Amino acid sequence: MIFEPLASDFYGFESLLTAPEQEAIARLRAWAETEAKPIVNEYWERAEFPKHLITPLLELDVARWAWPETTPFENSAVFRGLASMELSRIDASISTFVGVQDGLTMGSISECGSQEQQDEWLPKLASGEVLGAFGLTEPQSGSDSAQGLRTTATRDGDEWILSGSKRWIGNATFSDITIIWAKDTADGQVKGFIVPTDSPGYSATKIEGKISLRMVQNADITLEDVRVPERLRLQHANSFRDTAKVLRLTRAGVAWSSVGVAVGAYEAAVAYAKERVQFGKPIAGHQLIQDLLSKCLGNITASMAMCVRVSQMLDEGTQRDEHSALAKAFCTARMRETVAWAREIMGGNGIVLDYHAARFFADAEALYSYEGTREMNALIVGRAITGTAAFV
Repeated sequence: MIFEPLASDFYGFESLLTAPEQEAIARLRAWAETEAKPIVNEYWERAEFPKHLITPLLELDVARWAWPETTPFENSAVFRGLASMELSRIDASISTFVGVQDGLTMGSISECGSQEQQDEWLPKLASGEVLGAFGLTEPQSGSDSAQGLRTTATRDGDEWILSGSKRWIGNATFSDITIIWAKDTADGQVKGFIVPTDSPGYSATKIEGKISLRMVQNADITLEDVRVPERLRLQHANSFRDTAKVLRLTRAGVAWSSVGVAVGAYEAAVAYAKERVQFGKPIAGHQLIQDLLSKCLGNITASMAMCVRVSQMLDEGTQRDEHSALAKAFCTARMRETVAWAREIMGGNGIVLDYHAARFFADAEALYSYEGTREMNALIVGRAITGTAAFV
C-alpha cells in the first residue's frame, strides 16, 4: 500500500518512519478513513461504541506495537505515537479504546506482571480474545491517587479480597478483565490485580450524560469483597511507583492523541474553508480565515515536534516523568485552542456533527483532563525544575 504523508504534517515528521512502519500507518489510515470515519458521528451521538470495529481494528495489530512479547515487527515509539495520532484524527474514542486495551491494560501486565502473566495475557489482549480495562481513578480519588486510594486489598491465604469502587473506567462495560489498583491493608502499598469481570461481587455501570468521548463506555465499578487468587496479582506491582511507570508510558500517548484531535479538527476546517462561499468567494481566500488556519497548523506542528522528541527519548531510555508530563500538558492545551479555532472557522455550522469539528471540540475536553490534569502535570514539571514538590 502506498504511503502518502499527511498535508497537516507540515514539517514531514512521518519521514522518520521506516518503510515497514510507513506501510503499517498506510494500512491503518486506509481502514480508519473507509471503515470508521463514515460511522463515528452516528455512534458518538448515540453514545455507543461500534463494537463491530474491534476485531478488524485489532487485526491491524494496533494492540501489539508496544510490547516485545507480541510485536509483529521492530517498531519505534515515534511510530506508535503517530499510529495513535492517526486514529485520533478520525475519532478520539477509537484511539482511547486502543489506549486502554494496549497502553493501560497490556502496559500494566508488561511492566508489572511476571513472565508467566505476560505469556498468558498479552497475546490474548493483542488479538482481542480478551478485552481489558484499567481501574485506578475512584469517585473520591483522581489526582491524589498516590495517597488517596480507598479501594483495599486484604490477603486471605492464597486469595486477596478487594473492596471499594472505581469511576471513569473506559471499556469497563464490556471488558473481560480489569486491572484494579488497590491499597494493601497490611503494608499500605498500592498493588495491582488482574480481575475477571465475571467475578462475584464485581459490577460495572455505564456513566450516562457525557458531553465528551461519548463513544467511550466509561463505567462506575463496584467491588464488594471480590476474591482474586494470588496468581492474578501483578507480581511486580509493589507500590504506586510501579503504577506510575505505566502512566508515564501512556501519558505521552495522550499527548499524541491530542495532536490527532487537533489535526482532525484542522483538516475539517481546511476542507470547509475551501467549499464555503461568502462574499463571492470561498472563505479560504479571506485573510482572517488564513490567519486562524496558520495558527492551528503552528500549534499542531509544535505539538508534533514535542511528541516526536519525547518518543525518541522513550526509545533511548532517557524519558522521565517530567518529559511526558510536559508533553501532555502542552499538547492538550494547544489542542484546546486549535479545536476552538477550527470550530470558529465554520461559524454556526461548527456546532453540527455533520462537519466533524463539533465532535473534536467536545472530545478535546476529556483529553485535556484525563491522564493527569494540566495543573497536575505542570506540578510534575515544576518539581523537576525547582527540586521542590508543590502538590499540596
